[in-house]
Amino acid sequence: MCSVEQKPVFKELSADDPEPQVTEIESLCVNCHSNGITRLLLTKIPYYKNVVIMSFSCEECGYENNEIQPGGAFAELGVRWKLRVENQIDLNRQVVKSDYTSVKIPEVDFEIPAQSQKGEVTTVEGVISRAIHGLTQDQEARRAQHPEAAEQIEAFVVRLEALKTLERPWTLELEDISGNCFVENPEAPRRDPRCDRTDFKRTKQQDHTLGIFTHEEVDDSQESKPSIISDMLLSPADPSVGSFDQLAKDEVLQFRTNCPDCNAPADTNMKLTAIPHFKEVVIMATVCEACGHRTNEVKSGGGIEDKGVRFEVRVASKDDFSRDILKAETCSMRVPELELEAGGRALGGRFTTAEGLLRATARQLGGAPGLVGDAPALAAGGLDRVVNMLDEVLEGKRAVTIVLDDPAGNSYVQSLNDDPVVPDDGLKITRYERTFEQNEELGLNDMKVEDYEES
Repeated sequence: MCSVEQKPVFKELSADDPEPQVTEIESLCVNCHSNGITRLLLTKIPYYKNVVIMSFSCEECGYENNEIQPGGAFAELGVRWKLRVENQIDLNRQVVKSDYTSVKIPEVDFEIPAQSQKGEVTTVEGVISRAIHGLTQDQEARRAQHPEAAEQIEAFVVRLEALKTLERPWTLELEDISGNCFVENPEAPRRDPRCDRTDFKRTKQQDHTLGIFTHEEVDDSQESKPSIISDMLLSPADPSVGSFDQLAKDEVLQFRTNCPDCNAPADTNMKLTAIPHFKEVVIMATVCEACGHRTNEVKSGGGIEDKGVRFEVRVASKDDFSRDILKAETCSMRVPELELEAGGRALGGRFTTAEGLLRATARQLGGAPGLVGDAPALAAGGLDRVVNMLDEVLEGKRAVTIVLDDPAGNSYVQSLNDDPVVPDDGLKITRYERTFEQNEELGLNDMKVEDYEES
């Protein structure tokens, strides 16, 4: 059998690349109905994700069109962004919109429905400018045929133009059921004072809009295929073991997947293990031979706890660095002394130590755009200052408190006492009742009471 070298599907965009792998397709021009050329480029935006860039040009009439599409899978949850626009910095915030992003400005009763515009990377001011351009596109013909409608549109355009002058604050609301929407935080790594992000569980109708269906929603012929495919993809790392049930007996299962970085074929190892005095968790590790990407992920093996949990961990000595920590995806992290806050999905789910958690934070911030570009965070001395302070913490020169807040209750911090169940002096554990918003984010408000009790 001949071996074929696996190459990344999505390559970093570089001027030195001799083969940018651009695909050209002859396409119909929607403006003059002649044949033009569509160019497709699969690449990745640094610090964001894989994307497909599409560019169309027509030599007959000069018409051009550019689009951007996500090159990865849909996120597990939808996302809502609510931004309070108060100054020029807010107008200059970068915004990533997908095809499924809806835009609302309540102050002027303005809304752009989802799937009415193509995905783009723009700014808050760019969102308004594109809306104004779309409304005024056919004004000349509209004034001749429908003068009253033209006057109404002109009056509304004046209201949109007033938003860019910031005579008074206004609100920009974005909702994306695919989860592929983003609003820049100029105050990073501190919490954004004027923008709130909320994740939500998609409804069944929204899943269908994205083309996501469960096995029960497909016919019998299609329903039998996933089990056959899963038997082919999921297999024990040890060929002598032939059942998924062996996963609970310290066996490692291996299945084929795609690299999350370059999309090349890769192997993921999965193992179920029990953390003493806590619960069972699923540990997954992926290694890509094409680009060298490595990722580790931890998932809770049980359901959502009846209460949320908050850990306050004091890191002041070498012993504190070795404290085991299980951070779930639903767990947010805060370091008050550094004015640093990170959402649950910023670092993902991982089983590590206090030192490993701080090093992962420093590594992620060290490669952030604000340190290598002209982002506002660099001018304000935000990211680089926090990275320097994190280095001081790792060197033992500064003591900090790590606050881990998990509404799902699936996170764990080791106690350094002889009795591992009793917290030590450097650890404070608080259990609390979840709010309605937290239950909605976890998808519990749509569950029946008996289903919640079973979980």
